[in-house]
Amino acid sequence: MKAWFLKLHRWLALAFALPLAVVLVTGLILSFEPWLAGRAVQPGTLTPAKIEQLLARHDPQGQARAIAYRSYDNTLTIGGRGQGKIVDAASGEARPGPSGLASFLVASRRLHETLLLDAGWLVVASTVVMLALVVLGALMGWPRIRNTLGGWHRAMGWGLLPLMVLSPLTGIFIAAGATFTGPPPAAAPGPAPRLAEAVRVLGAQHDLSGLVWLRPQGGRLLARLIVDGEYRVYAVTKDGAVPTPRNWPRLWHEGNFASWAAWMNAILSVAMIGLLVTGPWLWLRRKLRHRASRTRGAAATA
Repeated sequence: MKAWFLKLHRWLALAFALPLAVVLVTGLILSFEPWLAGRAVQPGTLTPAKIEQLLARHDPQGQARAIAYRSYDNTLTIGGRGQGKIVDAASGEARPGPSGLASFLVASRRLHETLLLDAGWLVVASTVVMLALVVLGALMGWPRIRNTLGGWHRAMGWGLLPLMVLSPLTGIFIAAGATFTGPPPAAAPGPAPRLAEAVRVLGAQHDLSGLVWLRPQGGRLLARLIVDGEYRVYAVTKDGAVPTPRNWPRLWHEGNFASWAAWMNAILSVAMIGLLVTGPWLWLRRKLRHRASRTRGAAATA
């Protein structure tokens, strides 16, 4: 069976090499985003009063229902992702658009999730193939680790095997909407707090310098904050902010369950890119050797 596993492993990798390369390279880029956001958080710099001032200045009619904060950019987006007004949190002035770094990360996320072609199905298929490649590699048995290109290829796969399994597996769970937290609790009775009121309620319990976003979702008003290096989600009501159950597939896949998790994801992404590059190269080198050998044999018999 090992020979069949090897053939299936090889041809799956070759058939999906291009989408896998895009997913893995953008995954490497995005693995640094939690680290960038976490290290840029300066406690006490974004207060409820400051956010209310920005809302009063740039949304005087109170029509905005969501805000998002980029700590590494020091910008507050009023009105939600993709279509809100971007405001400099320090000066209070409107910006014409996000910074180059923010634009680069947004484009990388779109590539990672849809390949910029509305091809989310292909990303999911590639993720399933990635998991299948890891499983097939393990089914081929314990390798001989040598100081060769093939030896390093096998050492990377076996040395990081648990992470190699969990990364695509959690991506599949995210695509399927699996959170393993059970059904979300019902929304609190009565109207949800308005945005400015929610900012005051949330700011009374947490430092808003770690805010990621505050927006309605699933009939509730949710807020995501960086708390001790972890991205936590809270349900905000007029009575306070209550932590929601952790969505472990997303926390693990995005590498934001701890301050060091971003580096774990970065190392894993580099290793998976290395496997994707060395695998086809080993196959191509073997093919070229066989072709050269046949050519020499034919010349010797001529």
